[in-house]
Amino acid sequence: MRVAAIDIGTNSTRLLVGEITDRMGTLGSLDRRMTITRLGQGVDATKMLAPDAMERTLSTLREYRAVIDALGGVEAVRATATSAARDASNRDAFFAPAAEIIGSELELLSGDEEAELSFFGATAALDGAGDAPYLVVDIGGGSTEFVVGTTTPEGTMSVDIGCVRITEAWLHSDPPAPEELSQAVHVVREHVVDVIREVPGVKDANTLIGLAGTVTTVAAIELGLAEYDPVRIHHSRLSRAAVEEIFRTLATEPAEQRRHNPGLEPGRVDVIVGGVIVLVTILRTLGVDEVLVSEADILDGLVRSLIPAV
Repeated sequence: MRVAAIDIGTNSTRLLVGEITDRMGTLGSLDRRMTITRLGQGVDATKMLAPDAMERTLSTLREYRAVIDALGGVEAVRATATSAARDASNRDAFFAPAAEIIGSELELLSGDEEAELSFFGATAALDGAGDAPYLVVDIGGGSTEFVVGTTTPEGTMSVDIGCVRITEAWLHSDPPAPEELSQAVHVVREHVVDVIREVPGVKDANTLIGLAGTVTTVAAIELGLAEYDPVRIHHSRLSRAAVEEIFRTLATEPAEQRRHNPGLEPGRVDVIVGGVIVLVTILRTLGVDEVLVSEADILDGLVRSLIPAV
C-alpha cells in the first residue's frame, strides 16, 4: 500500500510518500522533502495567518500534489496542520484552498495528537539505538511536544515554545543581546519545569530522542555537513557539550556570519538561535547529557496511521 503524508508546521511544510516493503512492516520512503514556508509568520502577535504566508504554503502544497500524482499509486493522503493553525483565528481561509489542492481534508491536530504521532514515528524503527522508556521531544516552529513511553505514549504535553515563536517574541537584535538570550532561556525553562511537574516519568526516561528541524540542523552543524545527509544524521548522537558550544557560536554571530556555518540551511538562519535555546534549555533542565537524533518523526507516524496493522 502506497500512501502520503503532509505536515504543515509553523516554519516548514513537509511531505513523505511511503510504502511497506516487506512482511515485517518496514516503511520504505519513496519521496521525502521539506520546504521552509513560515506559515506561522507573525501569528504569535496577531493570531492571524498572513496572506503571503498562506500563499507560500499553498504554492508548496501544489508542488507536493504534483509529486504525489507523478509517483502514482498513492491510495490515501493524510494532511495535518499544527501550532500556527491552532493559534490562528482565520485558519479556515487557509484550510479550504489547501484541502482543494491536496484532495482531502486538512486536519487540525491537537498538541497531544501531534505528540503521539511523533512518538510512533520516532520509535517504530529504533533498531536498538536507544533503551526504553523513551522521551520524545519534537521541537517545532511554534510548539514543542514532549511524550514519554515504552511501546505506546504514557504521558504527553505540548507547550508553546518553538524556534519561530521564541525568535519573534524575544530575539530582536542581530546578534541577540545577552538580556534577550537570558529572557528567552528563562521562558523556555519555566515551560520545561511545567512538563516535569505535569508528565510523570519525564525525568526517568533512559533515552531522549530529538525530532524536527532544529535538532537535525544542530546535528548537521556538529557533523560539519556541507550538504544535508539524512543517513548520517539519523540516529546520530548529540552531546550536551556539543549543543552548548553550537549555541554559544550561533548566538554570538550576526545573521550574515551565521549563515556560513556548514549544515545550516538558509531558511533557518533567522530562527535557529531560538530553536537551539529550546534544545539546550531542555537538556539543562532535565539534566540529560545526550540526545539521540531521529529523522523519523510525525510524518512517519502519519504514514503508518494510514496503513493497516503497521
